[in-house]
Amino acid sequence: MTDQSQQLFAAVDSLLAAVDDGTVLPLPAERVRLREAAGLTRAALAQALGVRVPSIEAWEAGRAEPKGERREAYRRLLEGLAVRHPAPTPPPGRSATPAERLPVPSAQVTALLPAPPAQDTPNTPTPVERRPTRPAEATPAADSRFPNGPLAVLDADGIAYCQGGVLLECPAATIPQLADWAVKESGLGAERLHRHGKDSDPLIVLTTRAAAHFGLPSALEDRRALRLADNHPVVRELARAKWKLTRRGFGPWARIYRPAEGGRRQCVQLAVLSWDALDTRTWGSASQLPAPELAQVLGDYATRVITPRGSAAVCGLELMTALRPPTRPVKDPATDTWMSGPNSGALTQAVDPAPPEAPDEHPVVTARFPRGHQRTPADVLDEEAFEWIRDPEQLTDDECAKPFAVGIDVNMAFAAAVNRLTVGLGAPVHASRPRFDKKVPGSWLVDLSHIDLDPRLPSPFTPHGLRPDGPAWYATPTVAYATELGYDIRPIEAWLRPESGSYLDGWYTRLRDAYLATMERLGVTAGMNEADFLAAMEHHKDADPAQAAVLSAIKATVKGGIGKLRERPQGAGYRPGERWPALERPTWRPDIRAAVIAAARVNMHRKMLKLAATGLFPIAVLSDCAVYLSDGPTPLDFLPRTPEGKPLPGGFRLGVSPGMVKHEGTQSLMWAVKMLDEGHNPARHIKGTDAAAGGE
Repeated sequence: MTDQSQQLFAAVDSLLAAVDDGTVLPLPAERVRLREAAGLTRAALAQALGVRVPSIEAWEAGRAEPKGERREAYRRLLEGLAVRHPAPTPPPGRSATPAERLPVPSAQVTALLPAPPAQDTPNTPTPVERRPTRPAEATPAADSRFPNGPLAVLDADGIAYCQGGVLLECPAATIPQLADWAVKESGLGAERLHRHGKDSDPLIVLTTRAAAHFGLPSALEDRRALRLADNHPVVRELARAKWKLTRRGFGPWARIYRPAEGGRRQCVQLAVLSWDALDTRTWGSASQLPAPELAQVLGDYATRVITPRGSAAVCGLELMTALRPPTRPVKDPATDTWMSGPNSGALTQAVDPAPPEAPDEHPVVTARFPRGHQRTPADVLDEEAFEWIRDPEQLTDDECAKPFAVGIDVNMAFAAAVNRLTVGLGAPVHASRPRFDKKVPGSWLVDLSHIDLDPRLPSPFTPHGLRPDGPAWYATPTVAYATELGYDIRPIEAWLRPESGSYLDGWYTRLRDAYLATMERLGVTAGMNEADFLAAMEHHKDADPAQAAVLSAIKATVKGGIGKLRERPQGAGYRPGERWPALERPTWRPDIRAAVIAAARVNMHRKMLKLAATGLFPIAVLSDCAVYLSDGPTPLDFLPRTPEGKPLPGGFRLGVSPGMVKHEGTQSLMWAVKMLDEGHNPARHIKGTDAAAGGE
């Protein structure tokens, strides 16, 4: 065999090995098809791969091929695009073209993973190390109307970074042009969560450099209104281009819109990072992430919860409406035309609260009481979370012999309280001397002061845990718990809501699933044994800081959404007795907030009562955290078990699911006793920090 034959055979063997390894690139025509199908420009590819645009042109024309790491990155990109945009099937009777006959890559290739650029420059994004997508977290099928996902993070180089590594070239030079591009060309948005709802509008997140590029100041001068002045050049540009702003103006979360055209909404949401659009209490340091990573964090939240539209509280409220829209199309039998009608099971119109349910500033309160009147429990519904400490004089010798104080915290306590909770849907109806019915949501004036419970437990009927001293207003879950304890209840009066339903069930389910999916990404899964669960929780937030930011946002969405149901008036110019904008929302419902908090507090007490039957009493409770004295430093050292070694039925159980508990923190007995002696709540500081300041 000649040398030439050996060289030829070696070349053929190398080619066959490349085919076997799957490293052969698609034909040039297919490369162009895939890029164009994804809406990517050559400039975007060049930016991601760290090469010049002529290099991309040469690769797509077949004049040259990428080498080394760039070849592998380019191949990975093409495989990912082929998964998203498979070659069309040729019609019957026509042979497939060579490009159409290419093998389909593995379905596991779902993300664009650019190779490191040759050198760092100010305009070159830092490459992001991504982990392989888990099967449970596979990217959902893209809506054909929104092929590029729900949102994009726009940097000053004109590149918009989307979820899953998708890159878009944004040619906009002004905010009006950006709005046009987002609505008409970007392919951004998300499908509605309910068939009678609305699709989510595209979200464009502006980095600090991008905001400066569009002429936005680095900080808002008006720190009270948090919006640009109406005469700012950017606001005037929008007006000239026939774009409108909502009443909150151009602030950290600006909504820009035009009237719908051809039945299609024309609306885009902007988030300005340099104006603190992403609150650190909700998102941690997410706003400091590189644009590709931030796009993935926000995209994960949008996919699991909802496209961000403001603070976590705003998102929580918007999610309620998205899952239970107030209206649906109905046919008018008289005219045989479709019109808007109320949606069954939803909050369809704004209603005024009952007097005891309203905050002090509300007109129904100011009309009944003189200014400065201090309402008593017989005047106002005061359903709030626990904040209670035990009298240190009540500590027994056995308890003082235990060296540790251990805190346990209920996972997603308010979300768990929402599950299967019946709430009122319409306006309240007054009743005198009604018979109590636990199935009817409302507010009840009842005297529960005769109920005498063990003083080593907080009273379930007051936030401070002290026994009530006379008649007071309570939400249905609280009164139902009194009957569950075996007491005869005779309400004096009530404000009831006969029209009721499980309005928040879908809200709970979506947030629960989002929470569990995020915890799984952090290495904490349902079904883990208790020891493994405690070990995983020790460092779960360090496993993936980006997913930890998503987790924090999900938790804040629950608490913020519940709190937003009773939004108070804002602004220095407000005067008590005036109506404020939130009152016109169907979702301004302080009675629902009260019912949720009451249910969470009752759930907490029910579990503490189960432990008390075994001789275990807390020394402090703060909202969803209880502190117990223990022989050892972990919850496993004090949580009671059955003779079979299983967790006590009805008590606290370790685990990741909402309603189960995790380890909050451990301190010494002497530390806890000192806190009690000084009147401080050990549950607030058991982690070594202020739990309330940390959003717990």
